[in-house]
Amino acid sequence: MLQRVFQKYTGFLRSLKAVYVLNNLLNANALQHKRPLYKKYKLKKSRFSPLGSKDFSGHHHPDIPWIDQPDALQKMPQQYGWNQLPNYFQDKVPHFIESGYMILEGFFSSESIHALNTEIDQLLQAGKTDFNYTGKKIFNLFRQSAVADLQFFRNPTMLQYLQFLLGKPILPFQTLNFTLGSEQRAHSDFIHMSTEPQGYLIATWIALEDVTPDSGPLFYYPGSHRLPYLTTQHYPSGNTFFTIGSESNKRYEDAIEAQIAQYKLEKQFFLPKKGDVLIWHANLLHGGSPILRAGATRKSMVCHYFTEQVITYHEISQRPALHLPFPR
Repeated sequence: MLQRVFQKYTGFLRSLKAVYVLNNLLNANALQHKRPLYKKYKLKKSRFSPLGSKDFSGHHHPDIPWIDQPDALQKMPQQYGWNQLPNYFQDKVPHFIESGYMILEGFFSSESIHALNTEIDQLLQAGKTDFNYTGKKIFNLFRQSAVADLQFFRNPTMLQYLQFLLGKPILPFQTLNFTLGSEQRAHSDFIHMSTEPQGYLIATWIALEDVTPDSGPLFYYPGSHRLPYLTTQHYPSGNTFFTIGSESNKRYEDAIEAQIAQYKLEKQFFLPKKGDVLIWHANLLHGGSPILRAGATRKSMVCHYFTEQVITYHEISQRPALHLPFPR
Protein backbone atom coordinates (compact mmCIF):
# COMPACT_ATOMS: atom_id res chain seq x y z
CA MET A 1 0.00 0.00 0.00
CA LEU A 2 0.94 3.67 0.01
CA GLN A 3 2.66 3.48 3.39
CA ARG A 4 5.28 1.17 1.87
CA VAL A 5 5.90 3.67 -0.92
CA PHE A 6 6.18 6.48 1.62
CA GLN A 7 8.93 4.66 3.49
CA LYS A 8 11.29 6.01 0.83
CA TYR A 9 9.35 9.01 -0.50
CA THR A 10 10.09 12.51 0.85
CA GLY A 11 8.21 14.79 -1.56
CA PHE A 12 5.17 17.04 -1.53
CA LEU A 13 2.61 14.24 -1.46
CA ARG A 14 3.56 13.47 2.14
CA SER A 15 1.95 16.76 3.14
CA LEU A 16 -1.45 16.13 1.52
CA LYS A 17 -4.11 14.82 3.87
CA ALA A 18 -6.05 13.48 0.87
CA VAL A 19 -3.26 10.98 0.19
CA TYR A 20 -3.65 9.53 3.68
CA VAL A 21 -7.43 9.39 3.25
CA LEU A 22 -6.87 7.35 0.07
CA ASN A 23 -4.52 5.05 1.97
CA ASN A 24 -7.13 4.67 4.70
CA LEU A 25 -9.71 3.63 2.12
CA LEU A 26 -7.30 1.06 0.70
CA ASN A 27 -6.81 -0.31 4.22
CA ALA A 28 -10.45 -0.34 5.30
CA ASN A 29 -10.09 -3.66 7.12
CA ALA A 30 -7.34 -2.23 9.34
CA LEU A 31 -9.74 0.53 10.43
CA GLN A 32 -12.86 -1.59 10.87
CA HIS A 33 -12.33 -1.95 14.63
CA LYS A 34 -12.52 1.83 15.06
CA ARG A 35 -16.25 2.06 14.31
CA PRO A 36 -17.46 1.01 17.79
CA LEU A 37 -14.63 2.99 19.42
CA TYR A 38 -15.66 6.20 17.67
CA LYS A 39 -19.19 5.61 18.93
CA LYS A 40 -17.99 4.79 22.44
CA TYR A 41 -15.95 8.00 22.70
CA LYS A 42 -18.58 10.10 20.89
CA LEU A 43 -16.30 10.96 17.96
CA LYS A 44 -18.59 11.99 15.12
CA LYS A 45 -16.53 11.56 11.97
CA SER A 46 -15.57 8.96 9.40
CA ARG A 47 -12.83 6.52 10.37
CA PHE A 48 -11.19 7.31 7.00
CA SER A 49 -10.92 11.05 7.72
CA PRO A 50 -7.93 12.97 9.15
CA LEU A 51 -7.77 12.74 12.93
CA GLY A 52 -5.91 14.77 15.53
CA SER A 53 -6.02 16.15 19.05
CA LYS A 54 -8.28 18.98 17.94
CA ASP A 55 -11.06 16.41 17.52
CA PHE A 56 -10.92 15.79 21.28
CA SER A 57 -10.37 19.38 22.44
CA GLY A 58 -12.26 20.06 25.63
CA HIS A 59 -13.53 16.52 26.09
CA HIS A 60 -10.62 14.15 26.67
CA HIS A 61 -11.92 10.94 28.18
CA PRO A 62 -11.00 10.58 31.89
CA ASP A 63 -10.12 6.86 31.59
CA ILE A 64 -6.35 7.32 31.89
CA PRO A 65 -3.97 4.44 32.78
CA TRP A 66 -3.75 3.60 36.48
CA ILE A 67 -0.02 4.42 36.48
CA ASP A 68 -0.91 8.05 35.66
CA GLN A 69 -3.42 8.45 38.47
CA PRO A 70 -2.40 10.45 41.59
CA ASP A 71 -2.65 7.42 43.89
CA ALA A 72 -0.87 4.99 41.56
CA LEU A 73 1.67 3.86 44.15
CA GLN A 74 -1.12 2.96 46.55
CA LYS A 75 -3.12 1.20 43.82
CA MET A 76 -0.14 -0.78 42.55
CA PRO A 77 -0.44 -3.92 44.74
CA GLN A 78 -4.18 -4.16 44.00
CA GLN A 79 -3.76 -4.16 40.22
CA TYR A 80 -4.78 -7.27 38.32
CA GLY A 81 -1.77 -9.52 37.71
CA TRP A 82 0.43 -8.06 40.47
CA ASN A 83 0.87 -11.37 42.27
CA GLN A 84 1.95 -13.10 39.05
CA LEU A 85 4.87 -10.72 38.50
CA PRO A 86 8.41 -11.65 39.60
CA ASN A 87 9.85 -9.68 42.50
CA TYR A 88 12.54 -8.02 40.38
CA PHE A 89 9.87 -6.50 38.13
CA GLN A 90 7.63 -5.50 41.04
CA ASP A 91 10.58 -3.63 42.54
CA LYS A 92 10.92 -1.54 39.36
CA VAL A 93 7.28 -0.48 38.98
CA PRO A 94 7.45 2.42 41.52
CA HIS A 95 10.38 3.90 39.55
CA PHE A 96 8.36 3.68 36.34
CA ILE A 97 5.45 5.48 37.99
CA GLU A 98 7.65 8.25 39.37
CA SER A 99 10.27 8.63 36.60
CA GLY A 100 8.50 7.34 33.46
CA TYR A 101 10.83 4.47 32.63
CA MET A 102 12.45 1.29 33.91
CA ILE A 103 15.48 -0.75 32.86
CA LEU A 104 15.40 -4.56 32.67
CA GLU A 105 19.02 -5.69 32.73
CA GLY A 106 19.87 -8.77 30.66
CA PHE A 107 16.27 -9.43 29.66
CA PHE A 108 17.28 -10.95 26.30
CA SER A 109 20.01 -13.58 26.04
CA SER A 110 23.18 -13.21 23.99
CA GLU A 111 22.01 -16.14 21.86
CA SER A 112 18.70 -14.50 20.93
CA ILE A 113 20.42 -11.18 20.20
CA HIS A 114 22.94 -12.94 17.95
CA ALA A 115 20.12 -14.72 16.10
CA LEU A 116 18.32 -11.42 15.47
CA ASN A 117 21.42 -9.54 14.33
CA THR A 118 22.30 -12.39 11.97
CA GLU A 119 18.80 -12.42 10.49
CA ILE A 120 18.82 -8.64 10.00
CA ASP A 121 22.11 -8.84 8.10
CA GLN A 122 20.79 -11.64 5.91
CA LEU A 123 17.54 -9.83 5.12
CA LEU A 124 19.40 -6.63 4.22
CA GLN A 125 21.84 -8.49 1.98
CA ALA A 126 18.99 -10.32 0.25
CA GLY A 127 17.08 -7.07 -0.31
CA LYS A 128 14.09 -8.39 1.67
CA THR A 129 14.16 -5.41 4.02
CA ASP A 130 15.70 -1.94 3.88
CA PHE A 131 16.04 1.35 5.71
CA ASN A 132 13.39 4.02 5.17
CA TYR A 133 14.02 7.50 3.78
CA THR A 134 16.00 8.50 6.90
CA GLY A 135 18.64 5.88 6.07
CA LYS A 136 18.58 4.78 9.73
CA LYS A 137 15.27 3.05 10.46
CA ILE A 138 13.96 -0.33 9.32
CA PHE A 139 10.19 -0.21 9.75
CA ASN A 140 8.27 -3.28 10.92
CA LEU A 141 11.03 -5.84 10.57
CA PHE A 142 8.74 -8.28 12.38
CA ARG A 143 6.87 -8.77 9.10
CA GLN A 144 9.97 -10.32 7.51
CA SER A 145 11.60 -11.84 10.58
CA ALA A 146 10.05 -14.53 12.78
CA VAL A 147 12.86 -13.95 15.28
CA ALA A 148 12.06 -10.23 15.56
CA ASP A 149 8.36 -10.97 15.79
CA LEU A 150 8.00 -13.92 18.15
CA GLN A 151 11.11 -13.67 20.31
CA PHE A 152 11.23 -9.87 20.67
CA PHE A 153 8.13 -7.94 19.52
CA ARG A 154 5.60 -10.44 20.88
CA ASN A 155 7.74 -11.88 23.65
CA PRO A 156 5.12 -13.32 26.06
CA THR A 157 6.87 -12.16 29.24
CA MET A 158 7.28 -8.63 27.91
CA LEU A 159 3.63 -8.48 26.87
CA GLN A 160 2.66 -9.57 30.40
CA TYR A 161 4.72 -6.73 31.90
CA LEU A 162 3.32 -4.11 29.53
CA GLN A 163 -0.25 -5.21 30.07
CA PHE A 164 0.22 -4.84 33.80
CA LEU A 165 1.60 -1.31 33.42
CA LEU A 166 -1.23 -0.07 31.19
CA GLY A 167 -4.01 -2.17 32.66
CA LYS A 168 -5.53 -3.18 29.31
CA PRO A 169 -4.78 -5.94 26.76
CA ILE A 170 -1.72 -4.99 24.71
CA LEU A 171 -1.88 -4.42 20.94
CA PRO A 172 1.59 -4.73 19.32
CA PHE A 173 1.77 -1.96 16.73
CA GLN A 174 5.17 -1.13 15.23
CA THR A 175 8.88 -1.95 15.32
CA LEU A 176 11.91 0.15 14.39
CA ASN A 177 15.38 -1.34 13.98
CA PHE A 178 18.53 0.77 13.96
CA THR A 179 22.14 0.07 13.07
CA LEU A 180 23.27 3.63 13.82
CA GLY A 181 22.15 6.04 16.51
CA SER A 182 19.08 8.06 15.52
CA GLU A 183 20.55 11.46 16.55
CA GLN A 184 16.91 12.54 16.90
CA ARG A 185 16.04 15.62 18.92
CA ALA A 186 14.07 15.29 22.13
CA HIS A 187 10.46 14.30 21.65
CA SER A 188 7.60 12.34 23.16
CA ASP A 189 6.30 9.29 21.29
CA PHE A 190 2.77 10.57 21.87
CA ILE A 191 3.16 13.19 19.12
CA HIS A 192 3.75 10.43 16.57
CA MET A 193 1.56 7.64 18.03
CA SER A 194 -1.35 9.05 19.98
CA THR A 195 -4.30 7.66 21.89
CA GLU A 196 -7.65 8.75 23.21
CA PRO A 197 -7.92 8.41 26.16
CA GLN A 198 -4.36 9.67 26.51
CA GLY A 199 -1.51 7.52 27.78
CA TYR A 200 -2.30 4.11 26.30
CA LEU A 201 0.97 3.81 24.38
CA ILE A 202 4.15 2.24 25.70
CA ALA A 203 7.56 1.50 24.15
CA THR A 204 10.54 -0.77 24.64
CA TRP A 205 14.13 -0.05 23.53
CA ILE A 206 16.26 -3.18 23.19
CA ALA A 207 20.07 -3.01 23.08
CA LEU A 208 21.34 -5.36 20.35
CA GLU A 209 24.94 -4.56 21.31
CA ASP A 210 26.78 -2.73 24.10
CA VAL A 211 26.29 1.04 23.79
CA THR A 212 29.17 3.47 24.41
CA PRO A 213 29.06 7.24 25.07
CA ASP A 214 30.50 8.02 21.62
CA SER A 215 28.07 5.85 19.62
CA GLY A 216 25.08 8.18 19.93
CA PRO A 217 23.33 6.76 23.01
CA LEU A 218 19.69 7.29 23.81
CA PHE A 219 18.96 10.09 26.28
CA TYR A 220 15.84 10.81 28.30
CA TYR A 221 14.47 13.21 30.91
CA PRO A 222 13.25 11.43 34.07
CA GLY A 223 9.88 12.67 35.27
CA SER A 224 9.05 14.45 32.00
CA HIS A 225 6.17 12.02 31.45
CA ARG A 226 4.21 14.03 34.03
CA LEU A 227 4.23 17.17 31.89
CA PRO A 228 1.09 18.02 29.88
CA TYR A 229 0.91 16.28 26.51
CA LEU A 230 2.19 18.66 23.82
CA THR A 231 0.11 18.47 20.62
CA THR A 232 -0.22 20.40 17.36
CA GLN A 233 -2.69 22.62 19.20
CA HIS A 234 0.16 23.95 21.38
CA TYR A 235 2.62 25.15 18.73
CA PRO A 236 2.39 26.69 15.21
CA SER A 237 2.27 23.40 13.28
CA GLY A 238 1.37 24.99 9.95
CA ASN A 239 -1.47 22.48 9.45
CA THR A 240 -4.39 23.48 7.24
CA PHE A 241 -7.64 21.74 6.34
CA PHE A 242 -5.92 20.11 3.34
CA THR A 243 -2.24 19.85 4.30
CA ILE A 244 0.18 18.94 7.06
CA GLY A 245 2.63 21.71 7.94
CA SER A 246 5.95 21.16 6.15
CA GLU A 247 7.90 22.07 9.30
CA SER A 248 5.46 20.66 11.84
CA ASN A 249 7.93 18.16 13.29
CA LYS A 250 10.76 20.71 13.54
CA ARG A 251 8.48 23.24 15.22
CA TYR A 252 7.31 20.57 17.62
CA GLU A 253 10.91 19.74 18.58
CA ASP A 254 11.60 23.45 19.05
CA ALA A 255 8.63 23.61 21.42
CA ILE A 256 9.94 20.60 23.32
CA GLU A 257 13.34 22.29 23.74
CA ALA A 258 11.58 25.32 25.22
CA GLN A 259 9.64 23.03 27.55
CA ILE A 260 12.85 21.34 28.71
CA ALA A 261 14.38 24.72 29.49
CA GLN A 262 11.22 26.00 31.20
CA TYR A 263 11.03 23.05 33.60
CA LYS A 264 14.83 22.70 33.96
CA LEU A 265 14.70 19.01 33.13
CA GLU A 266 17.81 16.91 33.72
CA LYS A 267 19.10 14.78 30.84
CA GLN A 268 20.28 11.22 31.50
CA PHE A 269 21.93 8.77 29.10
CA PHE A 270 21.16 5.10 28.53
CA LEU A 271 24.40 3.09 28.26
CA PRO A 272 23.09 -0.47 28.23
CA LYS A 273 24.76 -3.82 27.77
CA LYS A 274 23.60 -6.14 25.03
CA GLY A 275 20.21 -7.60 25.98
CA ASP A 276 19.15 -4.79 28.32
CA VAL A 277 15.70 -3.26 27.76
CA LEU A 278 14.39 0.22 28.52
CA ILE A 279 10.61 0.49 28.90
CA TRP A 280 9.26 4.02 28.72
CA HIS A 281 6.02 5.92 29.17
CA ALA A 282 4.13 7.41 26.21
CA ASN A 283 5.03 10.96 27.26
CA LEU A 284 8.65 10.51 28.39
CA LEU A 285 10.87 12.98 26.55
CA HIS A 286 13.83 11.24 24.88
CA GLY A 287 16.09 11.35 21.83
CA GLY A 288 19.39 10.27 20.32
CA SER A 289 22.78 11.81 21.11
CA PRO A 290 25.26 12.81 18.38
CA ILE A 291 27.53 10.06 17.06
CA LEU A 292 31.03 11.12 18.11
CA ARG A 293 33.11 8.24 16.71
CA ALA A 294 33.25 7.59 12.99
CA GLY A 295 31.91 4.14 12.15
CA ALA A 296 30.31 3.63 15.56
CA THR A 297 27.17 1.51 15.48
CA ARG A 298 24.30 1.45 17.96
CA LYS A 299 22.27 -1.61 17.04
CA SER A 300 18.88 -1.50 18.67
CA MET A 301 15.24 -2.43 18.28
CA VAL A 302 12.34 -0.24 19.37
CA CYS A 303 8.85 -1.68 19.80
CA HIS A 304 5.68 0.37 20.19
CA TYR A 305 2.47 -0.94 21.70
CA PHE A 306 -1.03 0.47 21.98
CA THR A 307 -3.77 -1.12 24.04
CA GLU A 308 -7.11 -2.43 22.91
CA GLN A 309 -10.28 -0.36 23.36
CA VAL A 310 -8.75 3.07 22.74
CA ILE A 311 -8.70 5.32 19.66
CA THR A 312 -5.25 5.37 18.06
CA TYR A 313 -3.91 7.99 15.66
CA HIS A 314 -0.83 9.94 14.55
CA GLU A 315 -0.88 13.53 15.80
CA ILE A 316 1.79 14.93 13.45
CA SER A 317 0.36 13.46 10.24
CA GLN A 318 -3.27 13.78 11.39
CA ARG A 319 -4.37 10.25 10.47
CA PRO A 320 -5.86 7.24 12.24
CA ALA A 321 -3.39 4.46 13.04
CA LEU A 322 -3.63 1.36 10.87
CA HIS A 323 -3.54 -1.92 12.76
CA LEU A 324 -2.59 -4.42 10.07
CA PRO A 325 -2.84 -8.16 10.76
CA PHE A 326 0.25 -10.14 11.68
CA PRO A 327 1.72 -12.29 8.88
CA ARG A 328 1.63 -15.47 10.99
